[in-house]
Amino acid sequence: MGNYIRIGALISGGGTNLQAIIDSCESGKIDGKMVFVGSDNPDAKGLERASKHNIPTFVVDYSSIIRSHRNEPDRIKLPDDFNMEDISSRLSLFPAGSDPLKIKSFIITRAVAEAGLLEKMQSYPFDLLVLAGFMRNFTPYFIDRVNTGSGIPRIMNIHPALLPAFPGTDGYGDTFRYGSKIGGCTVHFIDYGEDSGPIIGQKAFQIEPDDTIDSIKKKGLTLEWELYPECIQLFAQNRLKTARMTYALEGGKRVERTIVQIVNGEEALGR
Repeated sequence: MGNYIRIGALISGGGTNLQAIIDSCESGKIDGKMVFVGSDNPDAKGLERASKHNIPTFVVDYSSIIRSHRNEPDRIKLPDDFNMEDISSRLSLFPAGSDPLKIKSFIITRAVAEAGLLEKMQSYPFDLLVLAGFMRNFTPYFIDRVNTGSGIPRIMNIHPALLPAFPGTDGYGDTFRYGSKIGGCTVHFIDYGEDSGPIIGQKAFQIEPDDTIDSIKKKGLTLEWELYPECIQLFAQNRLKTARMTYALEGGKRVERTIVQIVNGEEALGR
């Protein structure tokens, strides 16, 4: 991978984190270059940001695929290498007792959309895929085809809360409504669950008595635009390493967890 990386991005909306990453690449804060920006949403404003910087863009319209499956389920074409049993056995997005038909529909439509993303991405070799406000969960079908090696994961995400608290789509809102005194943001690698992958970095801010949801979102976004480029640069410097850790709990219980370690420069050169 070396010290200069090719970065692909997926977005769903305005792309403010995307802009922070593009700016950091152009200013030298990130030793890398954005090689594509893709979206599930044809109207995503972030696509315009990418075009202004001459970055190739593409769209895989998730909503259209989901609608087609709902209206004409027999006409939807699954990828040749799709395996329902394998994917459903490893997916951990749904709580126990969830409707099996809902899970099946989710997996089928996502696999079709993900195959579309993978096909588009083939034209743009990349070292790291960053999710910059991409509002879709991935299945193992996609994740395993991006994380093809046995080393460091290659899909990074930023979340608007201090994980593992408040996963899901409204991290700042959930933080505020819970009455938390501290809010923040988290950058992590993705896994088969929802916002459950190993944490790379976090930044926090104080929530004051006169704060509103809008004001804490503003605080959080300011930190996001700092944190995400910092974590991407650690990846570019080869300073991120995953390790499987086992922790002993009271009563003889043991918990296993994959964590991200940040190594120093000499260790990175020796890897």
